[in-house]
Amino acid sequence: MIIVLKPEASEENQERIKKDIESFGLKVWVSRGEFRTIMGVIGDETPLRDMPLSLYPGVEKVIPILKPYRLVDREHKGEDTIITLSTGTAIGGKEIVVMAGPCSVENRESTLKIARSVKKAGAKALRGGAFKPRTSPYSFQGLGMEGLKILKEAREETGLAVVTEVTDPRNVGLISEYADILQIGARNMHNYDLLKEVGKVRKPVLLKRGLSSTVKEWLLAAEYILNQGNNEVMFCERGIRTFEDSTRFTLDISAVPLLKKTSHLPVIVDPSHAAGRKDLIPAISKAAIASGADGLLIEVHFDPLQALSDALQTITIAEFSQLMEELRALASVLGRKL
Repeated sequence: MIIVLKPEASEENQERIKKDIESFGLKVWVSRGEFRTIMGVIGDETPLRDMPLSLYPGVEKVIPILKPYRLVDREHKGEDTIITLSTGTAIGGKEIVVMAGPCSVENRESTLKIARSVKKAGAKALRGGAFKPRTSPYSFQGLGMEGLKILKEAREETGLAVVTEVTDPRNVGLISEYADILQIGARNMHNYDLLKEVGKVRKPVLLKRGLSSTVKEWLLAAEYILNQGNNEVMFCERGIRTFEDSTRFTLDISAVPLLKKTSHLPVIVDPSHAAGRKDLIPAISKAAIASGADGLLIEVHFDPLQALSDALQTITIAEFSQLMEELRALASVLGRKL
């Protein structure tokens, strides 16, 4: 941290700043120039994060050197984090992992049918919501516990890993017993109590970006989870809210290479929620892979017209199978596999 003093700052101002900082066990060096005096802080700056140094008499500005997120930063860990699921699938390496399935677990028959189909097409994980946070209180909210049991049966039959959303800190333990990946939805990215709870379990976490969240806020949300001891976190870009209304959200494709450069954690893209319309999903999926994404989260249903949620952005089994073939060809060109 660097503290720039005002030209009129007194020796008394300087000494007070130095004394208060050193009380935390840090060292302070002082450089006096012709027009400005600069103070540098040496040591772990964590204790100073809540210290209002910019309000001290004589201080012109405070320049932090360390990033507010450390554990997710590539400077902390240079090599890519590879998350290996209980099914043996590795996320974050050379293979591009596709997670596919219905928005909501609707019933046993349809879920098993979809699971078998996406597995045959090449998906490595089954997505499906048992607990669904919906904008309207009158929309289908999921089957809850019954949905978890159906997902477990689908995993046992197909060998697919299960991705499902956790919305309540009180349910983290329960859902961890059934899911292979705990999904934090966009509406809960800032639910810090929930982030702390999933950080205490040893289950991979799929952290979706908030509707209007910056990349920095997203990184700090992941930091909450890693800070509790869970290092298996994946980012999921699902589009952000902008002035544009021709799609459901605006997919920030630049966030993918930016995250890959900034952090060591895997990055997944959800083209379904970004587009909000099925006809754009193939193109967006290919763009995501080309930008360096480690995987995709795609909504698939054998009859989207009958889906209880997100019908407009859900593709059919046949469309998913065709897309997987096209993605395999693209992955090969990029030196990856799918």
